[in-house]
Amino acid sequence: MSAIAFIGLGHMGLPMAANLVKAGHAVAAFDLSAAARATAAEAGVPLAESGAEAARGADVVVTMLPKGAHVLAAYRELLPAASPDALFIDSSTIDIADARAAHAAATGAGRRFADAPVSGGVPGATAGTLTFMVGADEAVFKSAEPVLAAMGRRVVHCGGPGAGQAAKICNNMILGVSMIAVSEAFALGERLGLEYQALFDVAANASGQCWALTANCPAPGPVPASPANRDYAPGFATALMAKDLGLAASAARASGLDARLGLAAADIYDDFNADGGAGLDFSAIFTRIRERHV
Repeated sequence: MSAIAFIGLGHMGLPMAANLVKAGHAVAAFDLSAAARATAAEAGVPLAESGAEAARGADVVVTMLPKGAHVLAAYRELLPAASPDALFIDSSTIDIADARAAHAAATGAGRRFADAPVSGGVPGATAGTLTFMVGADEAVFKSAEPVLAAMGRRVVHCGGPGAGQAAKICNNMILGVSMIAVSEAFALGERLGLEYQALFDVAANASGQCWALTANCPAPGPVPASPANRDYAPGFATALMAKDLGLAASAARASGLDARLGLAAADIYDDFNADGGAGLDFSAIFTRIRERHV
């Protein structure tokens, strides 16, 4: 088992750290938030007094932070403290350029690095069924794989440094666009007199089938476990979807891609995020679409 420092104990990070503890790893965790540290202590996750203390002597350092700037700032403290040849795994969702900058900082300090963002949301983090999208050299990926397997069901090697982040933003562009499409279809069906269940029974068994429909249906009723039946408590919050789609939109513009649906989805979620939807599950976009009139 490994000595693992885990930095970032938010909605995703805390259950991920807890699963590493359950797997028998020696975990030392830290978060700048006193409230997050208190919740982690209640969950049985061992805490350190600082990020540097958590990283001191660690074989593996995992970060799960909101933005690339936070990751790069944390690395300035963490890299000198960790063991020589320590493996740094960043599971945050950040800009590809920031992921590559983190890789350069880690390797420049003699450490190894993998970007390994996740898919699966809080339920997947809690159940240990996340999918990890990993950007790293082959040898680094092999070292990271058993650590990630303690927190997830699937670990996919996507390519070299930055490729994990590329896969994540592409995946979430698909998810954001499909959730808007499903929401618009249910709103239209409602205006045409269709019951939610009837439309679900058709689309879930026809060409409209997709994860946004069958696992995270935005209309209440058809999928009992979906956030729509819990007043849209996240799940995967709108604020995070807006952030991810913003990253995808920036990458599309930078690469010269005419990604009209992806850019439109980014605008739609950005508006919803700024207008009261930030703390709701991203499927709550259905409620905003239902309200719109032309």
